[in-house]
Amino acid sequence: MLDLMKTAGDIMSALFDERFMEKAQSYSKFFDSWKDITAKNGIAAAADHSRIKDLDRGVLQIEMDHPGWKQILQTKQSKLLNDFRIRFPEMEISAISLILGKSESAPEPQDPTPSAAASTAEAEPVEAAEEPTQEPISQTAVTGLDAIKDEEFKESLKKLGQSIAVSEKSRF
Repeated sequence: MLDLMKTAGDIMSALFDERFMEKAQSYSKFFDSWKDITAKNGIAAAADHSRIKDLDRGVLQIEMDHPGWKQILQTKQSKLLNDFRIRFPEMEISAISLILGKSESAPEPQDPTPSAAASTAEAEPVEAAEEPTQEPISQTAVTGLDAIKDEEFKESLKKLGQSIAVSEKSRF
């Protein structure tokens, strides 16, 4: 029995040599670093709505659950890339790709063929679309924010809007 255990241990050691274990730990640290890196860049809330999906040929793929988070991440994309390059030089990250993930509440299409999807899109009106109003832009923006239920996300969008307004004023 002792010989059998030693043999199993030898097999495990051969399968998981030290270099393999170091590489696995490096990947684990890499995927776990998302929360820290977003916090360092002032967008900690984005970590709850996004994740590192993959690293493919030097392109870091970040997936998020809402287009608003994609816009927020785009504002920090170059800083995020630099932080990943500094923290993980061995990964040789050359770019970040921001990918919008599927919404979990979105219903799946009945027929996945493109022609069926096109005819469905033409036949059914989109509920979210409303006729344009003549209201001032600021009033429209407030109305849009009021429709958002996630308070943290709403606050992030308000701050983003304020930041954009300040940068627009400083340009002129």
